[in-house]
Amino acid sequence: MIWLTILLMGLVVFFNRYCFLAPGLRLRLSPRLHKLLGFSVPAVLSAISGPIVMYGDAGWRGVADNPYLWGALFAVILAFFLRNTLIVVVLSLLMFITLRGLL
Repeated sequence: MIWLTILLMGLVVFFNRYCFLAPGLRLRLSPRLHKLLGFSVPAVLSAISGPIVMYGDAGWRGVADNPYLWGALFAVILAFFLRNTLIVVVLSLLMFITLRGLL
């Protein structure tokens, strides 16, 4: 049953992507839907990183002594000003490692 579920999920993902990438199919999105899809990346990233930042093994991490939260805020501020992904990732990781050692 698990293998069938995995196979069906793979088929859904494949055909979902095939519809947009196949050169023979002329499927066009409306401008409104295209604009709405631009918000999906930040929404998914927030949904993945939010629980990691705010919760740990023992539950709620708190605010003042949470290196994950301060590292994430530092990364957001850097990304807003620098707009260079590699520099933002490296500097925010260094900040996180430093804060984790201090806090």
